[in-house]
Order: sequence, then structure tokens, then C-alpha cells
Amino acid sequence: MNDESASAHKLIDDCFRQDPRDGARLSHAQALAALRGAVTPTVSVETVPVGDAGGRICAETISASRPVPGHTNAAVDGYAIAASDYDKQTGGLFKIAGRAAAGRPFDGVMAPGEAARIFTGAVVPAGLDTVVMQEDCESSEGTVAIPSGLKRGANVRQAGEDVGVGDVLVGAGQRLRAQDIAAVASSGHATIACFRRVRVGIASTGDEVVQVDDGRSLVEGQVFDVNSPMLKALVTQTGGEVVDLGLWPDRREVVRTRLGEAASRCDVILTSGGASQGEEDHIAHVLSEIGHRHFWQIAVKPGRPLMLGQVGETVAVGLPGNPVAVFVCFLLYVKPLADRLGGAEWREPRRFPLPAAFEVSGRKLGRREFWRGTTVQTEKGLAVEKFARDGSGLISGLRAADGLIDVPEDRPSVQRGDLVDFIPFSEFGIG
Repeated sequence: MNDESASAHKLIDDCFRQDPRDGARLSHAQALAALRGAVTPTVSVETVPVGDAGGRICAETISASRPVPGHTNAAVDGYAIAASDYDKQTGGLFKIAGRAAAGRPFDGVMAPGEAARIFTGAVVPAGLDTVVMQEDCESSEGTVAIPSGLKRGANVRQAGEDVGVGDVLVGAGQRLRAQDIAAVASSGHATIACFRRVRVGIASTGDEVVQVDDGRSLVEGQVFDVNSPMLKALVTQTGGEVVDLGLWPDRREVVRTRLGEAASRCDVILTSGGASQGEEDHIAHVLSEIGHRHFWQIAVKPGRPLMLGQVGETVAVGLPGNPVAVFVCFLLYVKPLADRLGGAEWREPRRFPLPAAFEVSGRKLGRREFWRGTTVQTEKGLAVEKFARDGSGLISGLRAADGLIDVPEDRPSVQRGDLVDFIPFSEFGIG
């Protein structure tokens, strides 16, 4: 159910205006810092049934309004007794004086030396505090023999031992996982205020690009559109809503019309190709005319040219044309940007130091590199292997990898066994 009264924050006009202009080379850390400083949540808030909120960004802090468990209950099927009536050294014989099942509590009063037959999840009768598993007992003619060695409070789940009243279950800006949904539901919340999913428009540019079509053949100079299907999958997997903007030809008036229309429908526009300043790169020129545009030359491989700007309150990102560069730049820059626009807290992916199962020497310094890497099991434990080739058009490297190897600007070489920083794709929300 939509909350139409919820108003979105407004994106500041030219929110990237403090960033370095054309020709400046930003380090990876500087680029992330600039994005983090420029972008705030802009989407509205809507009320979502708790069962439909998985993967959404929570827009409120939710605290427990009741304890979980709500009552002290049995963790196993067996017999409930009072530890004060029990000799741990010798055990004991108890009269079975009641029965408690889940949803059907015992409503009587237990006398000293009496036990209750009890089942998993049932409320422990007043005055009793310990449950013994039925497999360890011997019952006969209304009595039950309890073996020695039982600890006070055994097999009993105390009220509130998981969650206490007032405990924070989830916070605003947190992406809701299945386990978070379970916690919210356990406290009786039927709905959650969530930020609306970020609408991400995706367009590929260039007269040489054609849509994938079964049985279609290519003429010389043409290529199938790889970036749009890949970006659609990435946006979907990371929680966004895809708006298909199709293919844009190398004609300025067409680009102008489509960019303006897309800005009225989307929170973010992603284009691939045409992100430089050449004569045929119409995206850049049109963005400057109808909005605000900056070029970021980032000292990162793969990547380097990255265009950012806005049309009204819509952020526009011009990605490189090569698929590997598109993929890596999406994970490193577009995903955190879109997440923040969509209400999420800014989060850096974790890096895991792993020994290298490869060697690289004579590396060019001064730029950050992200190599495609695959974890491998060795005799000494887990290590990471580098995909042999680094070309930005090699989709095979993305398919083989299960993460990125983060190589800092000042590292000249990697020797076998050296520790390298590995970022699993799962850190970006993709498998």
C-alpha cells in the first residue's frame, strides 16, 4: 500500500558541482568520498506488508513492543518439574498432575513433588522451572521417574530471552533480510515503512549496437547489446526497479528527447557508451544542455571515464562501453549511489585478506585496479586466483570470477602467497 502523503527529499541542483572538473584524475577513495558527500535519500516512503518487505530499505527504526518468546516455554517434549523438588545426585519420582501443550496451557496449581506432561512450545506451569526430555524418563501409572544429573532450568526458554521489550529490531537505512523480517514479525508488526525502490533507467547507446534477437545475424561492424541485459540483472539483484529505456542512436535530437523523457520517469539513468567528449558522444553534450554534467577521470582500471550529472532531480551516470568496465563501475560506484538515493546507509564492502595463487610483476603504479578473482582451495587453505587476462571486453573473466581483487595504487607486484584484498560479489548483493 503506497503512502502518498510521504514526501521525498529533493536532490540539490548540480549536486556534483564541488567535484573535480574535466581532466582531473580522481583516486578510487576520492571518487567514493565525493559520491558519499553529494548524495542523500530522495525517494518517498511507502507502507509494505511485512511478508513483502524482504530486500527493501527500511525507513523507520522498529523496536520490539513485546518480549520474544512471549512466555516461558518448553524447548522439548517431556516433563516439567520444580528443581527445588529434585535431587540432582539421585533423581526423583514425581506424580504427573497436569498436561501442557502449545496453545493449551495448564491452568491448575502444582503441588510440591508434582510434574506436568509438557510439549515443545507449551507454557511452563507456574512454580515449575525445569523440563526433562521424555526420552530420559520412565513413566508408569501416573508417575514419572526423573534421572539424576539434570540442571536447574534445563530445556526451558525464558520469556524475552531472545528479544526484550524496547530492543531495536531494525534501523532506518537497513536493507531487510529474511532474518530481519522474522524478527519484526515475531514482535507482532504487520507492516514496515520502506523507502520506495529506486527506479533505474537503462539505455545502451550507439548505432553499432543492436538488440539481442533469436536468429538475428549481425552485419559487419554491429554488436549485440550486452550491457543493458547485464545492467538490468544487476539492478534487479541489488534491489532496484528497472526502467527499460531501449537503444539510443547516435543522433543528438533523439538523445535529447529520450533523456528528457527518462528524467521524468527515473531516479537514476544509466547509459553505457558515449561517456566521453567526442563528436559522436551526444549523451555528454545533451546532458550539459538540459541539465548539469561533469566528467570524472578516475585512476581506476577498469573504468577511467565516468560521467555524472543530473537532469532536474534525476541522477545521470554515463558508464564506459566495455562490459567488464560497466560491471565493475556499477558495483563500485553506481550501486552505493543508488542505495543511498534509495534510503540505505552508506556501506563499504568488506575486504578479506587471502593469499594469492598467482604472480604479477611490473605493474603500473598510480591507479587502483580491480582484477577478477576466484577463490580456490589449496593445501594451506583458501586462496584467490586471478583471471589470466585483463581485457575490459572479456565477459569470460566475469563469468569465472566470484569476486574482485582490490589492488592499491602503490603496489608494484604480487608474489604467490602474498596477501591480497578480496571482495566477494556477495558483498555487493549479488551471487
